[in-house]
Amino acid sequence: MKNKKHRLQLILELIKNESIGSQNELAEKLEEHGVVVTQATLSRDLKALRVSKVAADHGGYIYVTHDADALRYTMLRHNHLDVDRRAAGFQSAEFSGNLAVLKTRNGYASGLAYDIDMSQCPEILGTIAGSDTVFAILRDGISHEQARQVLQRFAHSKE
Repeated sequence: MKNKKHRLQLILELIKNESIGSQNELAEKLEEHGVVVTQATLSRDLKALRVSKVAADHGGYIYVTHDADALRYTMLRHNHLDVDRRAAGFQSAEFSGNLAVLKTRNGYASGLAYDIDMSQCPEILGTIAGSDTVFAILRDGISHEQARQVLQRFAHSKE
């Protein structure tokens, strides 16, 4: 059990202090610290630690800890996250009924959906993301114009 506790602490430390984008990369970092793990063990550890993978500013993905999510959540709720960074992959928005279809550059959709979900906008019930498309479900009674105003905060639509 002592080894597992040490391993989990090391994983958290590495994720907080370095930009790690894959389990292979994390396993290599752990090995540099004398900890050898299988992919299955590493996957279980990441799940137990509630580590998430999110789109990074540079276009790739990185692991973040629960604490990082809390910080990002607070920043989104108070509109303190760099809007230009978030909008970098946004391309277009169209509406159909209570659905907003947001197109992004490939790989940016999950980050945009995450930002929208974490902001807990009352106008948006939730999102579903692919690699370049986000479906945002609008609450009943929200007009397309109201939704466009809310989503401009995340995507800076030119419409």
